[in-house]
Amino acid sequence: MAKAERTEVFDVDCKKLYTAITDYKSYPSFVDGMKSVEVLSQSATGASVKFNLNLIKEVTYTLELKHNENKEVSWTLKSGDLMKVNNGGWKLKDLGNGKTEVTYHLEVELKGFFPGLGMVEKTMVATNLPMNMKAFAKRASSL
Repeated sequence: MAKAERTEVFDVDCKKLYTAITDYKSYPSFVDGMKSVEVLSQSATGASVKFNLNLIKEVTYTLELKHNENKEVSWTLKSGDLMKVNNGGWKLKDLGNGKTEVTYHLEVELKGFFPGLGMVEKTMVATNLPMNMKAFAKRASSL
């Protein structure tokens, strides 16, 4: 299982960043590898969302997400064809003057075994984590 956590400060309004994170339908337009998203249900306090992501192969998974408006979004894996674990979240801290401290954490474990499995998990977590954070900050800046 691969785990990572990263904290950065972005020059983006906290509310805009929260909006970008919870606008699941827009993910394919700015999240690298995201092919499609189906929002199964969504409310102010959470969502159930099915994602289709192109990694080394196409991966489909459904996350149960919890929302704490403008402060936090967390998730757990509900089901997935290749994933055994996908837990994580965003913590947002409004620093004022259009700056937000963002902590993103992710824990991923894939099903089965194949050569290079550990490296795939580490790449998903360690390499994609900073890229995804920057992609969401850029998306929020455009809102």
